[in-house]
Amino acid sequence: MSAEGGGALPAPDLQALRVGFAGTPEFAQVALAAIVAAGAQVPLVLTQPDRPAGRGLKLQASPVKQLALQHGLPLAQPRSLRLDGKFPEDAAAARQALQDAALDVLVVAAYGLILPAWVLATPCHGCLNIHGSLLPRWRGAAPIQRAIEAGDLETGITVMQMDEGLDTGAMLLMEATPIGPDDTTTTVHDRLAALGARLMVQALHALQQGRLQPQAQPEAGACYAKKIAKEEAVLDWQQPAEVLERRLRAFDPFPGGSTELQGQPLKVWRARVLPATGAPPGTWQALGEGRLVVACGSGALELLEVQAPGGRRTTAREFLQRLKPAPGLPIPLGP
Repeated sequence: MSAEGGGALPAPDLQALRVGFAGTPEFAQVALAAIVAAGAQVPLVLTQPDRPAGRGLKLQASPVKQLALQHGLPLAQPRSLRLDGKFPEDAAAARQALQDAALDVLVVAAYGLILPAWVLATPCHGCLNIHGSLLPRWRGAAPIQRAIEAGDLETGITVMQMDEGLDTGAMLLMEATPIGPDDTTTTVHDRLAALGARLMVQALHALQQGRLQPQAQPEAGACYAKKIAKEEAVLDWQQPAEVLERRLRAFDPFPGGSTELQGQPLKVWRARVLPATGAPPGTWQALGEGRLVVACGSGALELLEVQAPGGRRTTAREFLQRLKPAPGLPIPLGP
């Protein structure tokens, strides 16, 4: 299933459509901005509560909230939408706000809260979700990361009609984008955010004109993209070099790759695959000026960008130069 039209956003003629929005991070902010620019009425925005962030751990508004405030859009930040959950008063207030908004449709993008059945049933045309994979491939919380980690050659956006399952709803629009050999989660995320915004505006135009054609997802090929855990950052040098290199790109910007150099923690952000050095897996070698190589279960990784505790991301060359006067952190050489 491919998107109609391709290129630029359709002309802003969605004024008759009442579109609610539920989203939290930058990925969602891009979509909300496109919906506002397309002229839709947005009588309600749902986003996560403010969270502590930065060194001072001051409460920070989500990117979606910041944009909603800029445009003067009505805003709600419930801690939960479950009427029988831990914060029933939040859910009840959100239900009233959704009912009062009299929505034609609710657009959902990386919101972060599970939508119970009563939410799905409230808007006239239900809820449309922007999902960052070519469904049914990679249902779940981390589709971009898992696609890169698995070595997928492409990913994309699926606009789907939400149901009570986990990303199992009918597909409405879909468009693919390649995953290049140097792509990270950051670069793919930014492309998909722009693509998702464009496809959702197209979907809203089609909805307004009665042209949406839902297509049921096949079960064949469905995978679960579980949330990224910090523990997954630890690099196991027994694994093949190409597996570790993909993981580093998948885990940029979070959580990166973690290892130790002579008992000291070290973050690894970028690397390239080299032929095997003949050394046992986990052997570190300084090869030539400013080159840092680690033997893997098969092949080897040349570390290109690393980060010492309390420092910034830096090239391997800069890192090795700083280590020279530090006898406590000698570079271990392979045989």
